[in-house]
Amino acid sequence: MVRIVMAQLNLWVGDVAGNTTRLIDATREAHERFAPDLVVFPELALTGYPPEDLLWRPGLRTRVEEAFERLAHEILPVPVLFGYPEYAGKDIYNAACVIEGGRITANYRKHRLPNYSVFDEKRYFQPGNAPCVFTCAGLPVGITICEDIWGPEPAALAAQAGAKLLLNINASPFHLNKGVERSQELAHRATETGLPILYVNLMGGQDELVFDGESLVCDASGKIVYRAPAFTEGLYAVDFSADGQPQRSDEVAEPLGLEASVYKALVQGVRDYVDRQRFRGVVLGLSGGIDSALTLAIAVDALGPARVMAVLMPSRYTADMSVDDAMAQARTMGVEAVVLPIERPQAVFKETLAPIFQGLPEDVTEENLQARIRGVLLMAISNKTGRMVLTTGNKSEMAVGYSTLYGDMVGGFAPLKDVSKMLVYRLSHYRNLLAPVIPQRVLDRPPSAELRPDQKDSDSLPPYEVLDAILELYVEQDLPMSEIVRRGFDEATVRQIGRMVKHAEYKRRQAPPGVKITRRAFGRDRRYPICSGY
Repeated sequence: MVRIVMAQLNLWVGDVAGNTTRLIDATREAHERFAPDLVVFPELALTGYPPEDLLWRPGLRTRVEEAFERLAHEILPVPVLFGYPEYAGKDIYNAACVIEGGRITANYRKHRLPNYSVFDEKRYFQPGNAPCVFTCAGLPVGITICEDIWGPEPAALAAQAGAKLLLNINASPFHLNKGVERSQELAHRATETGLPILYVNLMGGQDELVFDGESLVCDASGKIVYRAPAFTEGLYAVDFSADGQPQRSDEVAEPLGLEASVYKALVQGVRDYVDRQRFRGVVLGLSGGIDSALTLAIAVDALGPARVMAVLMPSRYTADMSVDDAMAQARTMGVEAVVLPIERPQAVFKETLAPIFQGLPEDVTEENLQARIRGVLLMAISNKTGRMVLTTGNKSEMAVGYSTLYGDMVGGFAPLKDVSKMLVYRLSHYRNLLAPVIPQRVLDRPPSAELRPDQKDSDSLPPYEVLDAILELYVEQDLPMSEIVRRGFDEATVRQIGRMVKHAEYKRRQAPPGVKITRRAFGRDRRYPICSGY
């Protein structure tokens, strides 16, 4: 029997010394708990993923070299396989090595370098072209890295070189339904090669990306025989026969449903971003609306109530029920809540601007002024208390520019940046199933920015059911307007939405980062010119 431990860890980009310590500690813990023959860590485990232009810093190369010196002197009790950047002259490879007895006994260079969506590995790395098969307790094992498993060639080369088991180390970021896609690809490679696959994935948040872990093992038929829980650090041992066949296990974690997986991704993303930016906590504007209600729930679940502050900033247009519902949620979640009415500062601003505004009718300017006053208050609290401001806008609003620069867009992180309005409702209902924290009236009321009398979002936008459906086709799938109209949507509405998406690009460039949960997030994924004659 061959026992391999999958080390599903939350590693920090750039913290080479800290990541190395995690690797050493995890190896020793695995040895004590499981007595394995090998411990396998994720892709680029030494540097974290994605290190981006840090790879070009001479200091990072030095730290990687120091990590190898440390690993050589530590003499770990178990062989380890982990990912690292291999510097070879002026070239850099996304590599994986096996260290046993203080020395490198096998080394592999990633073949397929992804250069789409959030990935730009061709900017940094050179591709490898040779298989790597090493012996683990008598079992021939082939190494592949992440994208290598999404095509047939690297796995086939390993099989031809005599591998009886494939190891695939990953930094595979989460998006909706990603787990299903991974399982399908692993099944394809397993059936093509006739080899079982052990798949180890990174866990944790890195800027806008979240890695869900969900490390797994599939047999030669592609059936999953072991799955580690998503969004959970841990060491997971799997046994294989002498010919590489995985032993059946009862520890097959159930895949998370859509709402559960997205919610956990948002919580993980907020926690790691705030902690790694070394903020004491967060502050957010709590309006009594659905977006801020969900953002508050995510923040408390990520950081705990003691690190979250809610600020209510009512104007003359704010309904009493909005204040009541916001305070009710804050009390339910044990969060400090303060009320800062904006009527007086708004009057001072209007008085100051009166000579310029004289004779001009009130319009969106006065509405935006309210949002910007609120932004000033939140940023002042942030500066004074050391709490990061969380913005509360969603992807639907961000797409069409239904937001105010230097107002409700002010902040350090936007948890709902990639969450459509309709998904906001689904996630809110899901969170209330865990424990009822969002008042029912917040879920039932028509959405409104409450910046003028009796305002509703539907005054400016199509119903969110329609808007989100159009945005799915236009933004996520890149379909032309003519095709969207052909699918049954009103042409005038489609063209209006297209114009709004294009015009709002300059706003999105100034928006804070937020957790990516769809295939096509604004920012790292969807990168369009601000000025375009297209």
